Amino acid sequence: MVQVLRGDLLAREIEEELRGIVATMDTSPALAVVLVGDDPASHIYVSRKRKAAARVGIVSIEHRLPATTDEARLLALIGALNDDPGVHGILVQLPLPAGMAADRVLDAIAPGKDVDGFHPVNVGRLSTGKQGGLVPCTPLGCMLLLEQVVEDFRGLKAVVIGKSNIVGKPAALLLLERECTVTVTHIHTRGLPEICRGADIIIAAAGVAHLVRGNWVKTGAIIIDVGINRTPGPDGRAMIVGDVAADECDHAAVITPVPGGVGPMTIACLLRNTLDAARRLTPAGFPADRAPE
Repeated sequence: MVQVLRGDLLAREIEEELRGIVATMDTSPALAVVLVGDDPASHIYVSRKRKAAARVGIVSIEHRLPATTDEARLLALIGALNDDPGVHGILVQLPLPAGMAADRVLDAIAPGKDVDGFHPVNVGRLSTGKQGGLVPCTPLGCMLLLEQVVEDFRGLKAVVIGKSNIVGKPAALLLLERECTVTVTHIHTRGLPEICRGADIIIAAAGVAHLVRGNWVKTGAIIIDVGINRTPGPDGRAMIVGDVAADECDHAAVITPVPGGVGPMTIACLLRNTLDAARRLTPAGFPADRAPE
């Protein structure tokens, strides 16, 4: 039987560890979350992040701006947050309203406070293997899950389905750092089923419901399902499913569930990044044995 690797359980362990560290600090880390507009899903995500931050003792500072906000005002807010020594992490919730350039907005965040890990400086550090950067939360969560079941990554064949800057590309870089042989694919890749059949590890992040079928997966493979797709359920109500047809993959060794897999890990890694940012920005606030190296 396939092992179900639950991200929600690991996320709780990470939160417990973070809570213990925050309790030793002179000042609690502070995360500023900027939400522009009224996208319902964004409001849900921000609410979840706020509750998770509260559980570990991180201060959540929310800035909610109307959809009519112009880009100059948003950039001015980010500039003020960059200059505020009481703010250790900054997150701008995506998507932004039409007319705003997401790249320009995200690039305005100070790299040391970029807890999403999207700034070109952090991307550059990841791609060159340099220490001191902040890693995108979802790929980092994927790697922490894999570390629960993989003792030695060296030489394993990994297939990443999805080429986004948020998940696919950074996940591939993290796997390469662990000495995997990595193939990056996407929905237009020719022969995708055959490529997947050779994989020891599959990270599915294409955003296509049940793209990966059971006959794409070799016996004993490890599957990390990043997909979050809304589809009609048997009763006609919307249900959340992943990019993998999990009920066809009993021959896999390990699979993450949807929901309850990568999603909770993304938030846990956001909190971890916030704490790491605080460590680097205010090392004096940590006990000597927990200050940054």
